[in-house]
Amino acid sequence: MTVVQAITLGLVQGLTEFLPISSIAHLRVIPALLGWPDPGAAFSAVIQLGTLLAVLVYFGRDLGVMTRAVLQGIFNGRPWERQEARLAWFIALGTLPIGVGGLVFKRHIEGEFRSLYVISSSLIVLGVLLWVAERTAAFRRGVNQIGFVDSQLIGLAQAVALIPGSSRSGTTMTAAMFLGLTREAAARFSFILGIPAIGAAGLFELRDLLRHGLGGAGMSTLLIGILTSAVSGYLAIDLLLRYLRTRTTHVFVWYRIGLGLLLLGLLAGGVLGPLG
Repeated sequence: MTVVQAITLGLVQGLTEFLPISSIAHLRVIPALLGWPDPGAAFSAVIQLGTLLAVLVYFGRDLGVMTRAVLQGIFNGRPWERQEARLAWFIALGTLPIGVGGLVFKRHIEGEFRSLYVISSSLIVLGVLLWVAERTAAFRRGVNQIGFVDSQLIGLAQAVALIPGSSRSGTTMTAAMFLGLTREAAARFSFILGIPAIGAAGLFELRDLLRHGLGGAGMSTLLIGILTSAVSGYLAIDLLLRYLRTRTTHVFVWYRIGLGLLLLGLLAGGVLGPLG
């Protein structure tokens, strides 16, 4: 992989990880359209470490409050007393579905699930569900009103994102909106919920890449991609949260459906035939 490819894919990863349009879909589609080889599921997972850094920095204060609440609760013998501590435990438990699913379906995720037919179908189906959520949700609840059942349902939705094209932020935001959270609250909880999953997947795949040997040039290129995704990811978080305070997610609905239909058309026309 060249430096230009690493920077391009880093920008793509950072901008699309937090928007409900699927980073994996774009990391698969854009190289295909540019005639580049598929970077692979391992690279796609490792480059997420940049977006992990972005969310850790952006929500550093919130994460610090939650961590202190958990430690104080443990030392006081009342681990569930404060809402901030409960939220941290909810996130830990809500990560289990995607963790188990990732291990069970790892071979499929790295193989046939990366088909552009799967990606285009996921884009369309989850786009329709996001539209339904926009039409029916109450948008009355904040992050501090999330309960155990809410967090686990959103965690199950996060596991659906193992299917490329679904979008981790898209599935979790959609589920949170169905549960009555405001758009901004849904996005905030989605980003924080993704921290354990993104970190675990990235470190797991990085270990495998290092085991098979990257070389100095390969490691440098990978680091460039990670840093690029960190910067663009931070900007994407801030822009999306500002956007959702006053606007709907309809633009993402139509983007998902339009991109999915475009891909199906290109595949049907043989433009992307060998890559389907």
